[in-house]
Amino acid sequence: MAVTASVVWLGGCAGEQIEGTPQAMGDIDTTNAGGLEVSDDGPSGPRDGGENATLNVEGSDGGEMDRLATNAIADLYDYWGEQLPAHFDQEFEKLARLVSYDSGGAGVNICGANTAGLVNAFYCGGNGEDAIAWDRGELLPMLNEMFGPMSVVGVLAHEMGHAVQFRLGAKSNIDQATPTIVREQQADCYMGNYFKHVAEDKSKYFQINTGKGLNDILATLFFIRDPAGLDAKTEGAHGLAFDRVYAFQEGFSNDPQRCAAMDVAEIEGRIAEKERDEADEAVGGDIDPIEYLEELQASLDDAFKENGADAPKIVDNGSTCESGEATSPVTYCPDENIVGIDAAAVQEIAAKPNPNAPPGSEDSGGLGDFAAFAEIASRYALAVQKSIGAPLDDEKAGLRTACLTGAWGRFTDGQDDNLRLAVGDLDEAVAELLQEESLIAADVNGDQVTSGFARVEAFRRGFMEGSAPCTEDFA
Repeated sequence: MAVTASVVWLGGCAGEQIEGTPQAMGDIDTTNAGGLEVSDDGPSGPRDGGENATLNVEGSDGGEMDRLATNAIADLYDYWGEQLPAHFDQEFEKLARLVSYDSGGAGVNICGANTAGLVNAFYCGGNGEDAIAWDRGELLPMLNEMFGPMSVVGVLAHEMGHAVQFRLGAKSNIDQATPTIVREQQADCYMGNYFKHVAEDKSKYFQINTGKGLNDILATLFFIRDPAGLDAKTEGAHGLAFDRVYAFQEGFSNDPQRCAAMDVAEIEGRIAEKERDEADEAVGGDIDPIEYLEELQASLDDAFKENGADAPKIVDNGSTCESGEATSPVTYCPDENIVGIDAAAVQEIAAKPNPNAPPGSEDSGGLGDFAAFAEIASRYALAVQKSIGAPLDDEKAGLRTACLTGAWGRFTDGQDDNLRLAVGDLDEAVAELLQEESLIAADVNGDQVTSGFARVEAFRRGFMEGSAPCTEDFA
C-alpha cells in the first residue's frame, strides 16, 4: 500500500460512507462461471491422441511449443470461422502470415521490427501486414511452465482477438484513433469468447475444466498485466489484471458482439488504473501490515460504522479462537468478537513479489501488502455480516465477504487520513483471490467460494458499487 504524509496507506475520512458508481454486473453464482457449472473434473490442455494441425508457420522448429501454438491458431481459425458469419454477417479470413521465432537467436524482421531479444507474442495489421508471431524460445515455455499449456493458447487467443478487430473494423468500434487500452480490453474479451467455446467441450484440439483450469487462465492475465502505475491512456497499455480479468469474464459470459461494443466511453468509465499525480506515485509501494494494525483498525471502523455493529478488535494472537474453528493466517472469532492474526504468515503474504520468479516457487516472494490487508479485512467483514443477522457459513457468506472487502478497498481509494489504496493494489487482491486457500472469498470456516470467476466478480461489485449490494444481492 502507500504511506501518506501523516500516517500510512489506505485510509478513510471519518463520517464518510462507502459509495460507488453502479455497474450492471448480473447475478453471481457461487458454483457458476458464465453459465457453466464450476468443476475441477476433467482435464485442461491438449486433447490426447489428436492429430496436429498443419499450417504454414515461418521459422517453426517443429517442437512442442510450435505444435501447441499451431494447434491453437488452427482452433481459433475454426472458432472465428463460425462466429463472424453468425454474429457479424461477415466471413473470417485466415491470417496472411504466421511466424515462430526464438528471442534468444537470430532476429526475424516482421511488422517493421526485428525479433532479436523480443520476449513476446503479437499481432500486427495494416500497411500490408496481417500476422501473428510468437517467441517459442522463452515466452511460450515460461507460460507453459508457470500456468500450463492453456496459458499459451490464451495468449494466442488474445492476439487473434486483434486480428478479429482488424477484420471487423468499424463493427468493432475500432479506428486509427482508438486508444490502445480499448483494443486490448476487446482482445481480452474475444479471448473469453473463445475459452467459453473450449469449456463447452466444442474445441477440436483442447479441453479446459471450469475450476482450476479456468482459474489458471485468470492467473495468466495477472502475470501479463500492465505494471502498476502505467496510465491507461499510455500508448501500449493493456490494463491492470483487475481490468483484464473483467474483460475476459465479459467475453466468457457473452457473445462476441459484447466485446465489439466495448468503446472509449465504457473503458474510461470503468478502468481501474487512472492517471496518477506525483503525490500518488510517491506513496506507492509495500509496507509491513503488522506495523499498521492500528491504522487498519481505524480504516475498517470508519468504513463500516454505519451498520451500527460492535467493531471487532484486530489482535495479534497467532490466529486462534478460544471457542470455535480458527482459520489461517487470519480468523474471525464470533464469540469473542475479535479478528486474530498470525503475524508471520500475514507478513509472508505481504512480502514484495519477485516478478522474475515463477509463482509459488521459493523465490517468488509474496503478493504484496494489499493482499495481506485484504485477508484481514475479509475476517472483519464477517463481523459486519453477523451484525445484520446474516449466516456466516452459508453458500453466500463467501460472496458477501469478498464484496464487503472490495467495498472497503473502494472506501480507501484516494483517501488520506489512515490507509490509502496505492497503485497496483487491486491486482494484489486479484492474485490473492485466485489462491487456492485465500480467505477473501471464504466463510467463517475458511471454506472458499468454488468459482474463481465468482470470487473476482463479487470483489469487483463491492469495489465498484460499495457495500449496499453485498448484503442485498447475496442474502
